[in-house]
Amino acid sequence: MNLMPFVIVWLILAAVLVVLLIYRASLSRREQETVHVLGTDPAEISHKMTVAQKLLVVERWLKIVAVILVVYSLVLLGLFLWDAWERSSRGAI
Repeated sequence: MNLMPFVIVWLILAAVLVVLLIYRASLSRREQETVHVLGTDPAEISHKMTVAQKLLVVERWLKIVAVILVVYSLVLLGLFLWDAWERSSRGAI
């Protein structure tokens, strides 16, 4: 059984996860954890709210892609083991 197409899909999923992680890190680098409401510019507050909303969306997609990648990895591992078992049982006959 040729499992290379499945491995390529796994690599693409892993690359998407890495890109999302890098994007999240670049977004959070510019964000401060605290919001200074008194004495701050309304534009700054709006900007912080926009960045926080983007972070929420990216984190949601990170969780989705991570779960898909873990499940796909387990299925791919099962396929590798099944293929190895099939090959070894054919060779023993």
